[in-house]
Amino acid sequence: MSNEWLLLWLLLPVAALSGWWIGRRAINSQSQSSGGIHPEYFKGLNFVLNEQPDKAIEVFIRMLEVDSETVETHLALGNLFRRRGEVDRAIRIHQNLIARPTLSREQRTHALLELGMDYMRSGLLDRAEGLFLELIESGSHLNQAYTQLLEVYQQEKDWDNAIAMARKLESISHESYSPVIAQFHCEHADAAMSEANMRVVKDHIRRAMSFDSNCVRASLIEGKMYQITGKIKLAIKSYIRVESQDSDYITEVLVPLYECYRKLDRVDEFVEYLRTLINIYGGISTLLMLTELIAEREGENAAIRFISDELKNRPTVKGVDKLIEYALERSEGETHEHLKTIKDLMGQLIEGRAIYKCNNCGFDAKLLHWQCPGCKCWDTVKPVFGVAGE
Repeated sequence: MSNEWLLLWLLLPVAALSGWWIGRRAINSQSQSSGGIHPEYFKGLNFVLNEQPDKAIEVFIRMLEVDSETVETHLALGNLFRRRGEVDRAIRIHQNLIARPTLSREQRTHALLELGMDYMRSGLLDRAEGLFLELIESGSHLNQAYTQLLEVYQQEKDWDNAIAMARKLESISHESYSPVIAQFHCEHADAAMSEANMRVVKDHIRRAMSFDSNCVRASLIEGKMYQITGKIKLAIKSYIRVESQDSDYITEVLVPLYECYRKLDRVDEFVEYLRTLINIYGGISTLLMLTELIAEREGENAAIRFISDELKNRPTVKGVDKLIEYALERSEGETHEHLKTIKDLMGQLIEGRAIYKCNNCGFDAKLLHWQCPGCKCWDTVKPVFGVAGE
């Protein structure tokens, strides 16, 4: 059953009762001529029978007078309209409710909350913010108001206020928002990094780590800060910390670590670190980097033997693609053409696949997002593992 027809089935008995009540109170003969049922009800029913649900809904809503017995019905209707994406209708219903002087304090604050959520849905963040702040001042619906304000400030990238709201939510809900607050400090650090303000970067990294010692993003930013400022040994320390924080993100530190070890002329040490990572975690990105270094230092034959042995234990699409690349370089004639065709097909297969996925909602991405674009959760997008991934 569609939302329109579900709404109509909910409205029919309410509209009939309202029509009877209005008809009872009406003094004109037209209202009385329908046996106590208001003619608007029959008009709406006619729209239902003619499969015109939008017109029927409008008629029934006009019939619903706002009083103590129909407030909840109006709130439910507005909520349903918002969930259907008809935000303008939801706003009209909730604004109409708030304008009624007969509402109780509880009913009015509930309507304010719903109207604020309407504004959120329509992108009117400043209006939504004002209503949620009003609710907080009144001491009503605090958990929901703080939660919605947290969302407002995240959308506006107002990280200071987002931190304040998260701390408020921690105090009233007794739930930990520390990992999220750490991400907000990382947002500050990233902004400061773009302005080359390393003092501010360092301060916010310190704060992020104080809220979440396992914040991978903070370690990555710190490593980048030290790398830019020439403190290479400290950069290596920051990057290597990622392994103990969350080994799923090891792929994010391979390139900067290689750059740091090469700058210190300690590539041998990096090669041994890569071997250790492969033995413990596997991972095609680590394998490919080590294969390239083996080819560079020991020759292509050694690299081919190494990756072939590894792929027998941990087959992956990218690994096979690399092996085909080596074979292609050594082939000629018809064999070369066949391998080139296979290599092109493998490239298309790899290019079309997402390399990151949100563990919360399943959102696929080709870039790492610290806040999932789909569900808006923080720190849930990770590299994809398996035959087609890492």
